Amino acid sequence: MSLAQPIIEARGLHKSFGDKIVLDGIDLEIETGETLIILGASGSGKSTLLRCLIGLEEPDEGQVIVAGTDLFRAKRQELARLRQSMGVAFQAGALFTSMTVGENIDLPLEELTDLPKSTRQLIVRIKLALVGLEGTADLYPSELSGGMRKRVAFARAMALDPHILFADEPSAGLDPITSAGLDQLLIRLREVFDVTLIVVTHELESAFAVGERIALIDRGRILAIGTPDEVKASTNDVVRRFLDRETEIAAEHGERYRQWITGQ
Repeated sequence: MSLAQPIIEARGLHKSFGDKIVLDGIDLEIETGETLIILGASGSGKSTLLRCLIGLEEPDEGQVIVAGTDLFRAKRQELARLRQSMGVAFQAGALFTSMTVGENIDLPLEELTDLPKSTRQLIVRIKLALVGLEGTADLYPSELSGGMRKRVAFARAMALDPHILFADEPSAGLDPITSAGLDQLLIRLREVFDVTLIVVTHELESAFAVGERIALIDRGRILAIGTPDEVKASTNDVVRRFLDRETEIAAEHGERYRQWITGQ
């Protein structure tokens, strides 16, 4: 896939928390309209990378360029414009429990547009229908299942028809059937809205079902990037262990056991 006109560029990102290096020189380009999966185990740095890409976490070094604008050097008005072009569905949904489903989706419309309430309510109904949750506008998040709350989060993320949609661990904690349904929803949202889609996940099935390109990250570094077939063909030992669902700790323990049992 050609990346001649990236909508997002990460250049030399470094981020540490105390003595712990979380991002260790990340370079990444994301093309307009593509679906990129940021794949990695817990603690690999993928969530910190996501926070840098959406402007919630400033890197110690490096740049994040979104649509030609440096995210951490932009003026307030430029930053506000950029944020309206990006939708984010956070891992736990991040819904306001004191608000109804409809009020949660309406929040960005109320805060960032001059649309009358009647128009906003219509948009809320349209977004809920898009994610398969018609008739839930007056319910509260506590009345919904985990999968339904994730769908509401996507409806809110798409409220302003953004050009870029970020999804943080969309299938985390869900059963396989619900997870597969969310994978199909992501594909449909990308097709309907023609958005650039960036998904952070540790779930292999979701990654390969949704992704056009996959960046596998470990210890703050991208170890493999390419199409699903290209990543699957990687000969990197860490990548192979992850794809084979064998954690580094398990591999180390297995080797220790072999040494113990054989006396070598």
